[in-house]
Amino acid sequence: MGKSARQPDEREFAFSEKEFRFLVKLVSTSTGIVLAEHKKDMVYSRLARRLRALGMKAFSEYCDYLDSEEGAEEMGNLVNAITTNLTSFFRETHHFDHLRDNVVLPLELNPPEQKRLRIWSAGCSSGMEPYSIAMTVKHALGNNIINWDVRILATDIDTNMLKNGEVGEYNASELTHIPNAYHKEIHKIAGKERIGMSDALKKLIAFKALNLLEPWPMSGPFDAVFCRNVVIYFDKPTQQKLFNRIADLLTPRGWLYIGHSENLFKVCDRFELVGRTIYRRIK
Repeated sequence: MGKSARQPDEREFAFSEKEFRFLVKLVSTSTGIVLAEHKKDMVYSRLARRLRALGMKAFSEYCDYLDSEEGAEEMGNLVNAITTNLTSFFRETHHFDHLRDNVVLPLELNPPEQKRLRIWSAGCSSGMEPYSIAMTVKHALGNNIINWDVRILATDIDTNMLKNGEVGEYNASELTHIPNAYHKEIHKIAGKERIGMSDALKKLIAFKALNLLEPWPMSGPFDAVFCRNVVIYFDKPTQQKLFNRIADLLTPRGWLYIGHSENLFKVCDRFELVGRTIYRRIK
C-alpha cells in the first residue's frame, strides 16, 4: 500500500517558532532584511529546498549547521533563497526617460576630456535593470559613446542572480518589455526561447557581489544610483544609514532612483524630491 498523501497542514520538516526566530535574527544581522511574522511560510518553503539538498530532516538541524563553523559557507545559499528577485526590463519606464534626458544628455555638453559617466545599480537582481540602463545610455550617446568613459556597476547580495546577469540571457518573452529602438542590442539564441544581450552592452557593466550592510569597496563618485525596491526589506535606522552612504558616493548634484513604494520622508534629508520616486542630492 502506497504512502498516504500529506495533509495541507502537515509539513515535511518540523519548523518551530524558535527556529524561525533564529533565522529572522540571522538574516537581519547579516543582510539588514527584516522578515515579518507573516513571512514564516515563505521562509519554510524556500529553505525546505536547502534541507533536502543537504539531506537534513528538520529545521533544528539546519539552524545548528548555520550556527557552526562548518555552516559558514551555507550563509550564501540562505541569502540566495530568502531574497526576492522580482524584476523586468525597463521597470518604471519614467526613470529611464529621466536618466536619458536629465543625466546622460546634459553630460554630453561637457568638454571631451570630462566625458565620464558612472551609474550604480544597487540590488540589480538578474541584471535586467543594469542592461536597461546600458541600453538607455548607449542609445542616447549614439556613435559618440566611443569618446566616453562609461561604467555601470551592478551589485547584488544574491550570487546566483549575478551569474545570470553576467551571462546576459533571458526568456524571449522579456523582449516585449524592451522598446523597439533597443532591439538591435539583442539577439535571439538559436534553438532556444531565449534572448541575449550584445557584447557592447556587457562591456559597459561590471557585476559584483555586495552586501549593503558591509563596507563598500567603490569610491565613486556616481552620477546616478538606482536603489529600487531594496530598502522595503530594511528597518528605518538601516534605511537612514544606507541613503546617507549613497549620498556620500554621489556627485554633489547626483541623482537617486528608488522603488515605486518607497520614499525618503523622515529617512534622509540630503535629497530633494524632483519627480516620481526621483531624488537629487542637495547636501
